[in-house]
Amino acid sequence: MIDVLIVGAGPNGLMLACELALAGVRPVVLERHAAPLGEPRANGLVGQVVRLLDRRGLYARLSGRSTAPSPQPAFTFGAFPLDLTMLADNPHFVLGVPQAQLEAGLAARADELGVDVRRGGEVVGLRQHPDAVEACLADGTRLTARFLVGADGGHSTVRRLAGIDFPGVTNDRSVSRSANVTVPESFLDPDTFGLRVPGYGVVAPFQHTRTARGLIVWAPFPGRPAILSTTEWPDTPTSDEAPMSLAELRASVARVLGADLPIGAPDGSGLLRRLTGGNTRIAARYRAGRVLLVGDAAHVHPAMGGPGLNLGLQDAANLGWKLAATVLGWAPPGLLDTYETERRPVAERVVMSTQAQSALAGPGDEITGLRELFAELLRKPEVTGHIAALMSGADVRYPADPADPLAGRCAPDVVVHGDDGTIRLAELTRAARPLLLDSTGVYAGVAAPWRDRVDVVTGRLRGTTATALLVRPDCFVAWSADDAEDARDAGTLRAALTGHFGSPR
Repeated sequence: MIDVLIVGAGPNGLMLACELALAGVRPVVLERHAAPLGEPRANGLVGQVVRLLDRRGLYARLSGRSTAPSPQPAFTFGAFPLDLTMLADNPHFVLGVPQAQLEAGLAARADELGVDVRRGGEVVGLRQHPDAVEACLADGTRLTARFLVGADGGHSTVRRLAGIDFPGVTNDRSVSRSANVTVPESFLDPDTFGLRVPGYGVVAPFQHTRTARGLIVWAPFPGRPAILSTTEWPDTPTSDEAPMSLAELRASVARVLGADLPIGAPDGSGLLRRLTGGNTRIAARYRAGRVLLVGDAAHVHPAMGGPGLNLGLQDAANLGWKLAATVLGWAPPGLLDTYETERRPVAERVVMSTQAQSALAGPGDEITGLRELFAELLRKPEVTGHIAALMSGADVRYPADPADPLAGRCAPDVVVHGDDGTIRLAELTRAARPLLLDSTGVYAGVAAPWRDRVDVVTGRLRGTTATALLVRPDCFVAWSADDAEDARDAGTLRAALTGHFGSPR
């Protein structure tokens, strides 16, 4: 019997497979397409997920850099530029890799970990049993697993077969057009890498530029074709029957900017896409018996701000260790159900953020007035800091002891100074195991009965005010202490160890 059958070999399914494999569970990933599609989709990763990839050793592979990720000095929110240099503690990270490259990197890592990825198999039926779930494939094959996870996107077959509703709203007002393009050199600003459009002015790079008629985004990615995108809210419906063309995009640019921009096609095939409307939906439940949902199968939302992969990949990290603990038999009661109780509020917050950005970027004089007020607010560091934490996911706090200021939050970038030298937290979390960092030597003994599943590292901690930290495999803090002599902390540590990682053996 398969331990976990994951349906969908996109980034979320592959990330979950890697997390399970690191925990000692051997999943099978089933993908209906015979080969990776390589379609142009997301253009990078935004938010705390960049730190997560660093903590799995994947950041260096994907970025080609040997240094730790550093915060982004600027970003965008609702078609406003965000100056993040005003923040004393900037939580916003960006990794500019296309989704196809991300998938290839995760697939390579899954292969190193011995994950069985099977392509060309489509699930058409599910049957649940008390101790297993059976998947029926289109070719008649039947696969039986202890658990099945739907990572098969917004149109999830697994979600439908499991009988999980997908409530929300569909908006057909907007029309977005995107293409890989070339522009005449005379239109390029050599200093800013933006576009100089006669009759309009400069379109800044990698920003949502709003006019009263729509949005335009100019993305001149280094080493690959630039992407030009527009979004409009037409008075009459737009037909999707005719194929998208560069002439259509050029006409849209002219309407949005009130000025013409000559564009051409780069050598070879590239992105040429029109999207009408969009969906905002969250699954009624993330789990039905032995079937669970992850990523877009559990939630879809507008793409403003690019939070999709940040949300989905961290779903996978949250679910991975809990599902592995359940399969391996050491999970405390109710642990698997905390996947939904922790991750649903995060999805709801992302939906709120993307809807707010879509409203701020919309057309009309009333929105222009709202934007003038919002621009004033963004000059305040505390407002920009709040927005940056929202967009990056740095404000996420899972339910935890309110007396523990770090519990439930993403672990800080701690550096441990020990007898064997200096080591970053990101190097200690590559194996995705629970981890106790102890600068006192007091708490290591408390955790000794859990040594089969919790690693202990002692040494002086830099980058935190805590004297000890218990870090979950998804790199969130389960417990912290700031006083080596407090007997209460030893008791709360035992409770945290038992509550997260089961009874000691």
